[in-house]
Amino acid sequence: MYKKILDQGLIIQQTEAHHAVALDALQRIVFPRLAEAERMAERHYLHHLEVFPAGQLVVLDGEKVVGMTSSIRYHLSLEDHTFLEVSDNLWLNTHEPEGDWLYGMDMGVHPDYRGRGLARQLYRARQEICRQLGLKGQIIVGMPNGYANYAHEMSLDAYYQQLLAGKIYDPTVGTQMRMGAEPQGLIHQYLDDPQCGNGGVLMILAVEKEV
Repeated sequence: MYKKILDQGLIIQQTEAHHAVALDALQRIVFPRLAEAERMAERHYLHHLEVFPAGQLVVLDGEKVVGMTSSIRYHLSLEDHTFLEVSDNLWLNTHEPEGDWLYGMDMGVHPDYRGRGLARQLYRARQEICRQLGLKGQIIVGMPNGYANYAHEMSLDAYYQQLLAGKIYDPTVGTQMRMGAEPQGLIHQYLDDPQCGNGGVLMILAVEKEV
């Protein structure tokens, strides 16, 4: 079972069943724009622990859940797909026990704990899990949150090309790219989130990369 004590005294560890209620509440705080059908709830988190417990992590401050990530083992596909399709409507029954990539379904940090490097610590923890399981690395779908500032002047496809060319910096995808994630393509209609043009940037983070 994964467990790591961070410098700040916080702990990253494998999710346990008693965390599910707090994770339900954290989802609503971290992802206020998400449609209800795309927001994980207590019942989903409990099921994830039955499907793939090693891929479910929380950040704890004492007993308080302040961060989380959910993931499955999966294959790398560059075809368009939606979040609900790849997550089996949030249940994660799409988990492939022999899949050679760790597909990150979501990641979030409580607003009061942002700016402390916890998201990077979660990516680092997922890298360590990839190594433990002998996987090729992580699949990440970055949400282009900066697109809302350019939606009036360009399409999401044009924004993505400008992002690849280094002419635009996206606060989410850009940070993931600086961490070593490599864009593979733009996924259209990934999530119901107009701020991101409803799209996502499919990226891979190879297992040999140090986060």
